[in-house]
Amino acid sequence: MLARAQTFTIDGLLTRQVSVEVDVRAGLPAFVIVGLADAAVREARERIQAAIRNSGYEFPARRITANLAPADVPKAGPGLDLALACAVLAASEQLPTRSLERVVLIGELGLDGAVRPTRGTLAMAHATRAAGIPALALAGAGALEARLIEGLDVTVVESLRSAVRFLTGGSGDPLPRQRRREEGARPEPRAPDLAEVRGQRHAVQALLLAAAGGHNLLFSGAPGTGKTMLARRLPSILPPLSEREAVEVTRIHSLLGQEVRRLRRRRPFRAPHHTVSAAGLLGGARHGWVGEVVLAHNGVLFLDELSEFSRPALEALRQPLEEGRVAIARAAHSTVYPAHFMLLAATNPCPCGYAGEGDLCRCGESELARYRRRLSGPLLDRIDLMVNLYREGPVDGDREAPAMSSRSAAERVLRARERQARRLRREGVLLNAHMDARSLLLHVRLDPKAEALLGRARRAGWLSSRGEQRALRVARTIADLDERDAVGALEVGAALALRPSLAGEGRAA
Repeated sequence: MLARAQTFTIDGLLTRQVSVEVDVRAGLPAFVIVGLADAAVREARERIQAAIRNSGYEFPARRITANLAPADVPKAGPGLDLALACAVLAASEQLPTRSLERVVLIGELGLDGAVRPTRGTLAMAHATRAAGIPALALAGAGALEARLIEGLDVTVVESLRSAVRFLTGGSGDPLPRQRRREEGARPEPRAPDLAEVRGQRHAVQALLLAAAGGHNLLFSGAPGTGKTMLARRLPSILPPLSEREAVEVTRIHSLLGQEVRRLRRRRPFRAPHHTVSAAGLLGGARHGWVGEVVLAHNGVLFLDELSEFSRPALEALRQPLEEGRVAIARAAHSTVYPAHFMLLAATNPCPCGYAGEGDLCRCGESELARYRRRLSGPLLDRIDLMVNLYREGPVDGDREAPAMSSRSAAERVLRARERQARRLRREGVLLNAHMDARSLLLHVRLDPKAEALLGRARRAGWLSSRGEQRALRVARTIADLDERDAVGALEVGAALALRPSLAGEGRAA
């Protein structure tokens, strides 16, 4: 007799629907699993046999063939155990076959029949709803995670016997009490506030501009000028994740095996050490391995001491910065991961760190040249804003007042982003930093003075085609922050002064 059950498997950051087909017929006793299964799935034969017998059911002493369709998709992990066991019971007429048609079964089986949770529960619950299957049955430890996906009937089954009871028309098990008490118990820690920053008002304004438009930002300055302090306060002025973004971010962390109790509302802020490799940034060290740029999706990637990162690691950032995705190709597989993030970086101006600080710098010209070559032109061309920070003297009186608090900055950022979302709703993007050439032609119309200013910069060789587009995006964001519809010479001039290639000219002006 033939029976089918539905489940999902994880392939990197992807979830693949798997139809478990089990055929039981007369012949020498055997249990064969086909369909590109890994070692953990093949070992399920022993777990399923022991779980069925220890749960009080009969394991058929006949030839059992289990096919995991589609056959060309790799199946990994023990999460297919429950679906395989229920399909065996249905094929041996110990369970109605029709009861398996409209439910997804996920869970690892213990030898005593207990159902254990597996990683990626949220992602598989999201995929279940997307596939149009109304019900999901899994262990209680993962049920709260699955219930974060609305419109899905989630049932707890703590054992194989509970699963059989549910599939024959009975009820599932209750949620574990301890998990119910812990739900929502620990709030996320508060981010540092911009009100704690004194001085460096131009850098605070640049941080506000970057947050409003989703622009990449580079701080350059001597040690102690506040580069890292400012960077750590960026999350406090970013708007919370939308429902769609929250599901995307939480789904990634669920697939990596992290415990999920609620949808993440705070944007990711990843700050890898400068010794990280290119594989550590992008992923792909092994199949399914994701890097920091993917973990920063919909958030911020902060690279402190940018010039100390290896050249291959920095050059590997060029594709995700431009395309918002990471394409990893290996001999046996290729994968594309989402990687829409803001790049926030900080660097010293020279090896000793004190260039521009009077007589403190002792670096020679050759040392300065080698140091500057660590950051390639193509990488700098993908950075929208560059701000130089200088050591400020003692402040008193009115100068001690902060430039703004995180609360007021966040309100301005939110208003600017709402303006962008309304304007770009038909373009398929939400932020100025993501506008393409067509969107720029539609939404950034320059007056004659602004056009002349941009033309002079272009003729002087200060801007590449990519740099020109990025300058226009920044100018559009400056206008949005000031709640202006038109983009004039003032906005274009400010955007050009903040371009990395114009950093020196901007200071001289």
